[in-house]
Amino acid sequence: MSSDFNKGIMKFDNADNPITVALSAIIIFGSIGLLIGWSLETAYLVSQLG
Repeated sequence: MSSDFNKGIMKFDNADNPITVALSAIIIFGSIGLLIGWSLETAYLVSQLG
């Protein structure tokens, strides 16, 4: 029985490998964190100048 993770965009071998899932999660959440940090820094910088 094949895994449900081996379908669609995750259609490659070992897509449900815990290391692959953890690495993907770190990349996704890290990117979101960087975007939130950048947006807060930019917002406060603009509010200080105005």
